[in-house]
Amino acid sequence: MAGGQERELRRRIRSVESTKKITRAFELIAASQIARAQGRIAGARPYVEGIEKVLATTASEATGASRLIGTPEHVERVLLVVMVADRGLCGGYNSIALRTADRLMRAGEAEGREYRLVTVGRKAISYFRFRGREIHRSFIQMTNRPVFDDARAVAAEVVAPFLDGEVDVVQLVSWRFRSAGIQTVGTRQILPLPPLEPNQGASDVEAGNASASGTDAGGFYDFEPAPEDLLQLLVPQYAEAILYQALLEASASEHTARQRAMKAATENAEDFITTLRRVMNRVRQDAVTTEIMEIVGGAEALRQAGPTGYVDIDAEHTEEQIA
Repeated sequence: MAGGQERELRRRIRSVESTKKITRAFELIAASQIARAQGRIAGARPYVEGIEKVLATTASEATGASRLIGTPEHVERVLLVVMVADRGLCGGYNSIALRTADRLMRAGEAEGREYRLVTVGRKAISYFRFRGREIHRSFIQMTNRPVFDDARAVAAEVVAPFLDGEVDVVQLVSWRFRSAGIQTVGTRQILPLPPLEPNQGASDVEAGNASASGTDAGGFYDFEPAPEDLLQLLVPQYAEAILYQALLEASASEHTARQRAMKAATENAEDFITTLRRVMNRVRQDAVTTEIMEIVGGAEALRQAGPTGYVDIDAEHTEEQIA
């Protein structure tokens, strides 16, 4: 019995060690991807900031494009973009974002809003289908190493309904990458453009030159075509830039979550292996103790047998039994 139990424990230890190698490999791969993802975020940030400044300046001069800027007073139709991962093994990365989107839709539906759902990531498809929600369009294989064409494809799906008046607001639920230690799930409004402060688009260099020369920064801009028409052209590009930045941040957050989850899994495997080895050593010790006791018991029986090899029996007691 002890030998069979020991073999079973050895088999379990080998199985956990194999799992530990896999989780360790996933941890190293995710850790190597984090630095690359951070580099892509840093590379895309100047473009996003630049187009935001251009939009801010254009919006400050536009007078007939009120639908493209600010928040509508009455929101009845919402297009919601939800970004998650294509794979699991990343802790609560998928579930937290999906539950956030689900709560957002439930709260909006309680207020009478209608939602059109666009998902990015394979995990969102099964989640919303299980809950009976219709997915208008789904995109997969974009979250590992996103490129700008991926963002352009998603933007084409969300910008056209907004410009055609089919939806009032386009919102996005995704992970925001602050640093390697801080990632949060955020809900942001993509369209219409968030409220912009006056002169938000003026760059620091232009503002410094304007203050030195005593000239207003707005004098440096000459719009052709009109600001309203230019805003119509810039809005799709702005949506593409924001979605591309969101894809990059979601990718970096996914790799960080996977690295953290796989590290915890590796540590748990090490603890489990230690526990199994302790149990196996205890079983082995019990088996050795049992064998020693059997040997000692056999030796004691031989000692009591005497030189003839038979155990002495009391003669008087034997005669009484015979009588």
